[in-house]
Amino acid sequence: MRIIRILIYIFIGVVIMNTNSCIDKNIKVTINVVAPPTTPLDATLFIAGNHIAAGDWNPGLIKLDKQDESRWAVVLLLPQGYFFEFKITRGTWNSQAIYVEGEISPNNQINVDDDTTITLQPLNWRDFGFTFAKTIVGTVKYHRELKGVGLNYPRDLIVWLPPSYDVGTSKHYPVLYMHDGQNIIDPATSFIGYDWHIDAVADSLIRAVKMKEIIVVGIYNTPDRNNEYDDYNLGHAYMRFVVENVKKLIDSTYRTMPDRQNTAVMGSSMGGLISFLLVWNYPEVFSQAGCVSPLFRESLTRTIENYKGQDKQIRIYIDNGEMGLDEQLQQGCDNMLGALQKIGFVIGENLEWYRDTTAEHNEHAWAKRVWRPLLFMYENR
Repeated sequence: MRIIRILIYIFIGVVIMNTNSCIDKNIKVTINVVAPPTTPLDATLFIAGNHIAAGDWNPGLIKLDKQDESRWAVVLLLPQGYFFEFKITRGTWNSQAIYVEGEISPNNQINVDDDTTITLQPLNWRDFGFTFAKTIVGTVKYHRELKGVGLNYPRDLIVWLPPSYDVGTSKHYPVLYMHDGQNIIDPATSFIGYDWHIDAVADSLIRAVKMKEIIVVGIYNTPDRNNEYDDYNLGHAYMRFVVENVKKLIDSTYRTMPDRQNTAVMGSSMGGLISFLLVWNYPEVFSQAGCVSPLFRESLTRTIENYKGQDKQIRIYIDNGEMGLDEQLQQGCDNMLGALQKIGFVIGENLEWYRDTTAEHNEHAWAKRVWRPLLFMYENR
């Protein structure tokens, strides 16, 4: 009888495995690259994208195979129905492929439905003669190579100071902490060469007296970005780093208003998720969060809707687009909005929601609407 039971379990296991393989069908995506004439003879080309098969946005991990002097190729197996975004590099974001002179294009995008072959013909590489037209608006300071307990990589900070900061020495300011800091102010460090324009937008709103003056702190990401911005061990280590290392450094270096009422956090995509986790887990430190095009999983929304504790006294902004990856993230946003309202959040009071029907999931879209979370958190009333 024991042998028969074992055989039955084995049979059931095989059936389940076969069923799952049908559900999780992999599609073959072939990407060919015709390298531009400026490509060094000893170059190696890489693909970096939003799937582990493409290195989870690591620009120097997944190599292409060289076919001849100018042609390269890579074959990826991706889940059917997956919205795949990627770029081609020579190993770093500073050496990514350029398709239009003077402009870093948004991510290449594919809806993975059937076996597909794509051929790309870059015009040049970012590190060969590329210049940026936009300069930083206002004053920024840098803090380099900050380390945190439990984190694998040090990271830099960029700090944007409001217009009146250097005028006097008595005024103190609220602080907004932002993730993916290299993408929010300086196009030269943004991985697509186009930043959030947080400097220009905040400066304009402040000078128009529509928004309070604030200090913005951009925390650069690392190769561990996906895990650091999620509800994993690395994510909790990152949150402690923000609270215990970054905030203490900023409060001791600049004229801040360090209380929770004047401390907020904001980010996009996974940065939107970790912003939510920070304000939810550290309401004694943060009072507001801007969650732009966030990735909200069902497990998190269940946790929120089942929350029975005290009112955390926090305010949350959530928005999303309707194109590309943002369309796929919409269900998570809907679920989170429902969960928050179920436990007492009210849109127009401590909760704000906006959907941009024309927006994709990139810095161009976030720059266009970043004024919305800024006014939600800091509007002069």
